[in-house]
Amino acid sequence: MSESPGSPQDSAVVKLIEATVQFSGQNSPTLQGINLEVKPDEILAIIGPSGCGKSTLLRVLSNLLPLTSGKRIAPDKVKSPTSSQEELAMVFQDARLLPWRTVLSNMQLPFELTGKPVDQKGIIELLELTGLQKNDFHKYPRMLSGGMKMRVAIARSLVLNPKLLLLDEPFAAVDDLLREQLNFDLLRLQKQFNFSAVLVTHHIGEAVFLSNRLMIMSAEPGQMTDEIPIPWKENRTTELRASPEFAKLCAEVKKRLQIPSFQRTESDQTSSGRY
Repeated sequence: MSESPGSPQDSAVVKLIEATVQFSGQNSPTLQGINLEVKPDEILAIIGPSGCGKSTLLRVLSNLLPLTSGKRIAPDKVKSPTSSQEELAMVFQDARLLPWRTVLSNMQLPFELTGKPVDQKGIIELLELTGLQKNDFHKYPRMLSGGMKMRVAIARSLVLNPKLLLLDEPFAAVDDLLREQLNFDLLRLQKQFNFSAVLVTHHIGEAVFLSNRLMIMSAEPGQMTDEIPIPWKENRTTELRASPEFAKLCAEVKKRLQIPSFQRTESDQTSSGRY
């Protein structure tokens, strides 16, 4: 059994129990024995090596990919991004805006797919909240910067007020300065709209900064190997990123990911003249 409705006593937004995915022709599963619970109003970060099944895990959480074994437990309305009762949305590394549609027309797509009346006022409010100007609303995707495209994608994901937002490396294609600003935008939107989020990322600093909890995955097969609680709650500021506590926690995550540190030899230091 792969899909079960949540009980009234179950406060989890979505839960996986011993979730395993093995594709046809594979010798070993992509995901094996995943136990995961997404809590209300939290941001859960998932980090791990390339190929460990992070994106596959998001597809399972979204109910777009059936389990080979195990269970996905969720309230009836947290179904899938194509459900007519959608309370779940996804944002990908690529903004996936339709190139023949303007910004406003792209924002209307979730209403069209679910058969709901278009909330034009809500669309405009969301676009303005994510930093777009009125003169951007009638532009086509080719006329937007990478950051503006991602802002539209995030705004579009929130137009139906989902309970769960799944983010598959949404800021990987932008520069570091813009990435930090988009991190702050996500925190502000999450606080305003009270959604839960699962963020898949390769960026340790981003995971540590944004999340309430951080889960570490191993590869071949993809399994959860560690959970790290994040100590800061409201004080997520630029100063936090520069603090010793932040650096220490990032180093701890790196250690648990078993990423080797780069160590210069004496000859390296001599030849370069600096560290």
